[in-house]
Amino acid sequence: MFSMTGYGKGEYKEGGIELTVEIKTVNNRYLDVSIKGPKIFNAYEEALRAIVREKLSRGHADIFVNFIDKREKAKQLYIDENAAKSYFDAANRLNKMFPSLADDFTLTALMKSPDVLRQEEVQGADEELVKALEIALGTALDHLNAMRKKEGEKLAQDMLSRMDEIEKLVGLITRRAPLVAENFRKKMQERMSEILAGVEYDEARLLTEVAVFADKSNIDEELTRLGSHIAQFRAICSEERVGRKLDFLVQEFNREANTICSKSNDLAVTNAGLALKNEIEKVREQVQNVE
Repeated sequence: MFSMTGYGKGEYKEGGIELTVEIKTVNNRYLDVSIKGPKIFNAYEEALRAIVREKLSRGHADIFVNFIDKREKAKQLYIDENAAKSYFDAANRLNKMFPSLADDFTLTALMKSPDVLRQEEVQGADEELVKALEIALGTALDHLNAMRKKEGEKLAQDMLSRMDEIEKLVGLITRRAPLVAENFRKKMQERMSEILAGVEYDEARLLTEVAVFADKSNIDEELTRLGSHIAQFRAICSEERVGRKLDFLVQEFNREANTICSKSNDLAVTNAGLALKNEIEKVREQVQNVE
């Protein structure tokens, strides 16, 4: 089991490249990846997301990329053609204005003119830089998952302990449920005796009312399903990617608990049902943190 929250860091320092990748993840219903780094890596963002999808299935992930490139890199000259043409035209106009002056304006002079030429580094990440990024990202993901797994183990322990409490409450309700109809029969019998003051009443009619009440308040199916849900929950907790399964299962827990409370006509069952709902809600809150 993995938590959806965590942090991981990966570094690459070889051949003049110093590159760092940091990943922070928080809860999210689906996988959402945000990459923040130098523009030089913009063309590789989808490839980076594909790497992340291999290690993460849910959560919001912020990825931060920083690097220093100390390698000697190829340079290229950028020619500002508009600036060069402006200098050339200006030289021709001056030559016409002052024909007696010697014309020593040469191509070399034009190249030395401000803003005509400037050096730029070759744009785009080369193969070595991309490889460094992938290695650092892989390391960051491994560290992230190690942390998320550790947190996931704590979440599993907490939820399983609450599942033990839920099982105790279900057992309490299971033991109490058969007594509800009998208690109802006794109360009805006592009330009939008080109201009729010794006059005989139809015992068969009383038993019919008790039977109708017992049928309406019967929660055997709900208790059976809760027992099944508890067993499924424990089995699922041994898997890795369990968030969606547990989320659905907790909804089923709530459905059964709500039905028990709505059918209950007994204070002890109602109190146990409310306690059951409270424990289920605590489990639901923890499930929201699970991938």
